[in-house]
Amino acid sequence: MFALPLQAIDDFLLQYNIGHVLVLMFVLGLLGTLPLRSKTITGLHLGAFGLLFLITPLSLLGGQVVLKLVGIGLIFLGPMVIVVGK
Repeated sequence: MFALPLQAIDDFLLQYNIGHVLVLMFVLGLLGTLPLRSKTITGLHLGAFGLLFLITPLSLLGGQVVLKLVGIGLIFLGPMVIVVGK
């Protein structure tokens, strides 16, 4: 009875990996921090996700090295946003 919907959901989710989920969480979180108008919170968000992108194993990111490079960039960008906000 529930086999067909679960199979359809499974087929849909198999197309994505942890890298896609992290990017989606990053974008949604960034959109959530913008209405607060706090550069400190936005900078912390950028730095935290930069670190998260950097420490996530490459095998879980689907072999996308570009997410590691984005992580390095966000680690440097986060503190800059915090300093500019003060």
